Amino acid sequence: MNRREFKDRIAREPLLLDGAMGTLLHGQGIAIDQCFDALNTVNPAIVAEIHRAYIEAGADIIETNSFGANRFKLAQHGLENEVLTINQVAVSLARRVIEGSFKTVLLAGSVGPLGVRLAPLGRVKKQDAEAAFAEQIEALVEVPQDVPQSEGIDLLVLETMPDLKELEAAVRAARSVAPNIAIVGMMTFTRDDRTILGDSPAIVAAKLAELDLDALGINCSSGPVQVLRLVSALHESLPGVPLVAVPNAGWPQQLEGGRVLYPATPDYFADYTRSFIEAGARLVGGCCGTTAGHIAAMRRALDTPAEPSHPLPKVSSVGPRIIATAAAGQPTQLKESLENNRFVVTVEMSPPRGIAPQRLVAGARMLKEAGANFIDVADSPLARMRMSAWAAAHLVQQEVGLEAVLHFPTRGRNLLRVQGDLLAAHALGIRNLFVVMGDPTQIGDFPEAMDNYDIVPSGLIQLIKQRLNSGLDQAGQTIDQPTSFTVGCAVNLEPQDMDSEMSLLRKKIRNGADFALTQPVFNPSSSKEFIDSYKARYNESIIPIVAGIQPLYSTGNAEFLHNEVPGINIPDELRDRMRRSSDQQKEGIIIAQEILEDLQPVVSGVYMIPVFGRYDLVADVLDTLS
Repeated sequence: MNRREFKDRIAREPLLLDGAMGTLLHGQGIAIDQCFDALNTVNPAIVAEIHRAYIEAGADIIETNSFGANRFKLAQHGLENEVLTINQVAVSLARRVIEGSFKTVLLAGSVGPLGVRLAPLGRVKKQDAEAAFAEQIEALVEVPQDVPQSEGIDLLVLETMPDLKELEAAVRAARSVAPNIAIVGMMTFTRDDRTILGDSPAIVAAKLAELDLDALGINCSSGPVQVLRLVSALHESLPGVPLVAVPNAGWPQQLEGGRVLYPATPDYFADYTRSFIEAGARLVGGCCGTTAGHIAAMRRALDTPAEPSHPLPKVSSVGPRIIATAAAGQPTQLKESLENNRFVVTVEMSPPRGIAPQRLVAGARMLKEAGANFIDVADSPLARMRMSAWAAAHLVQQEVGLEAVLHFPTRGRNLLRVQGDLLAAHALGIRNLFVVMGDPTQIGDFPEAMDNYDIVPSGLIQLIKQRLNSGLDQAGQTIDQPTSFTVGCAVNLEPQDMDSEMSLLRKKIRNGADFALTQPVFNPSSSKEFIDSYKARYNESIIPIVAGIQPLYSTGNAEFLHNEVPGINIPDELRDRMRRSSDQQKEGIIIAQEILEDLQPVVSGVYMIPVFGRYDLVADVLDTLS
């Protein structure tokens, strides 16, 4: 079936997809950690029986058992070299069931997400993602030898995609392999009606409209209520575009013994089927938790339409949280690491420019996997308007389980607000602070904004460590209990005025600073010289230094930092290397790794500073620590 035939078919009548595969396999005793796709070859009978049940229930389209049959997911089971075999057997198996049923049923090749995060929030490059999708799709489209040429798959279903970039990569791969095949693309959403990376339905609609799809919509997510709401939003943005509605059977409930229960009944699904059609859906079906019973009920609703038998409920629930904060009065993990000479790896992240934190959280998760053990959350970097930094730090700690270091600028806050904000941060579980002056407002989004301040960073360090941590405010009044902040200060290891920088650092140390973060270091020998000179001058130890490292992105980036950012000096040799390199991003990573190796023996940690939000490049640099 080509694209035109598919579009004509769904224009004439809505089509019914099948239901869950994994739910029924698990219900048959297959362990949830097994490779469901491999069952095509090791236990084809159980897969065939599920296909058969959906056909008997009245499905117009069944999907191959190949949702996770890509190289990345198969690699988790040591099957990365079996992509071709598993996918082709999936097609052959499903096609034989269709032929044996003597019914007219379309066969869709199922392609799910890769199970990895794409750059810049992950470490898989776009071209590698496209290659993985193309490999699987080519296997699905290439007709197996035991199947007649006219009876391979009829269409592709790209489903449960968490990231618009990932769906785009899948579509590009599919069009390169099979330009005339019909493609259905479906995104999945979280409970707050946003994708896993925080995109709203409006953003999703705008992006999907740009992709070369024949039908688009929502699958998985929550139950029928949410999917109807989301499909309606897509229909409002894209009137006339064929939509797809394939909900889960509600939110799953974990029972004792590992059993999972989905609450939505077949009759409940039947009540929503016509509503999906009225909202613009031309394909409907079921995802996780649905069975042949759900599909049979939807078939009856399509064949004999009737009004819903009960009001449509609203869904509102909050998922579990991961809390990783130091208890009041207890040392933070950062402080313990510094005191016990454990090398610290922290990465700077900026809060989102809106209210959706998903990309921040996703990036923090990837960095944690790459080896970061703390996240520095910047406060309005470059005086750009962003979400409150302490709210972002709180979310990172809750959702990812990494302790945050909150950047706390004194600029733009009077003494009253400074203390109130600090108490609020402490109440949210934030115990690590990096005290700085902050960027002047005239360089940012609101140059007319107030830029005053009542206290400089060295004074704020003293206020926090000698007042708030002792149970007093700046006026000497008691607060209900002492705070327990660990406080960092800034230092430039390559200053123009060595005497002034050392004197200022010593003042910060005497006021109570626990550690120091540096600007990006590009000359490790100068940094070592500063540390040795400080010790010799004052005949005392220096506080733990966490050295800034910023991977260079391009020769233009290197020249900008060297010529326009105060305090940064990139040696001629490094800038020449960037200019001469045929792969400047790779060269920037290598340079950063060399700097990290040189600094590791003399500093207490590294403070990774991504450029252009490229967290994947930071992760590549951190590979040198493993």
